[in-house]
Amino acid sequence: MIQLFVSVLLYFVIFFGIAFILNMLLRTTWLMSYLYPVVVLLIVDDLPVTAYFTNPISSISEAFSRMAQITLVDWVILASGLAGTIVSGIVIKLLRRSGYRMF
Repeated sequence: MIQLFVSVLLYFVIFFGIAFILNMLLRTTWLMSYLYPVVVLLIVDDLPVTAYFTNPISSISEAFSRMAQITLVDWVILASGLAGTIVSGIVIKLLRRSGYRMF
């Protein structure tokens, strides 16, 4: 149970930070939230990225079959990463509205 709490907190903070930096550098608020499903796909499967270009249909099929096999705890951890990217977008929008132009 402690590992679940630490994992959820870690994924939230990591993806909040990555999304915040991408939002600040690229000035696109929701980019990481859109890219997050791709990141999850790369985390869950054991395929190299080149497999998606050399044999896309079987690679995508295998990746989605592996996603169907992950447990509820894994879904909770991955959902916390998505929540981190969404909260990052909200924070960036609030900072821009408050007058911070570097964001």
